[in-house]
Amino acid sequence: MAFKRSDGRKLTELRPMIAKVGVVPNADGSALFAFGSTVAIAAVYGPRKLHPQHMQNPATGILRCNYDLLSFSVYDRKRPGPSRRSQEISKVTEWALSPALYLESFPSSVVDVQIYILQADAGTRTAGINAASMALAHAGIPMRDLICSVAVGKNDKEVIIDLTKEEEDYKEGEGSTDFAVAKLANSDEFSLLQLDGKIQPEVVSKAISMAKDACIQIYEIQKKALKDCVEGVQNE
Repeated sequence: MAFKRSDGRKLTELRPMIAKVGVVPNADGSALFAFGSTVAIAAVYGPRKLHPQHMQNPATGILRCNYDLLSFSVYDRKRPGPSRRSQEISKVTEWALSPALYLESFPSSVVDVQIYILQADAGTRTAGINAASMALAHAGIPMRDLICSVAVGKNDKEVIIDLTKEEEDYKEGEGSTDFAVAKLANSDEFSLLQLDGKIQPEVVSKAISMAKDACIQIYEIQKKALKDCVEGVQNE
């Protein structure tokens, strides 16, 4: 019997995606990215002088990310303020995005990225990375490439792409796996491989292959949103 996902998607099928840029008018760059019911916004501020001064590096700038779930984004209302999990994802996001940036162009400076999850149905970390990548490009930060990110899962014995919260919480059989992947859009260079749960070594290559195929689709959505923004400005 063929495995069926609760929302009817195929094993390799992403949820409907939405991407927009310029969603926060007072930011230097901003973007929204959604996987289905998971919606993330990102706002970029800077580059600007890093304070305190002893943290400055005359050879390069730094990227500083802040990720947080808004208290109304989840069914069980979240306590306001950063959690240990949000602090971890903030750091992971910095690691995922940094390889794409030419921060040496901004010595002694900081680029701040604020990421907020408006709605959460799993995949918040990867949606946030996709939104932040677009927001950095919208802000004009020099970049090697866009970063594309998606989660691959193993729901019982089947490898699936872009898990929902229901799939992420699945505990029967061999249990669930959440494998977050981020890569530079136009190369085979990965900037994030983060595993929550268990996965057999022989399944890893299949999961990464699925993620690479999904990132091609994500990149097209990101690229179109940025192109539409540029064309909209030119037509004003």
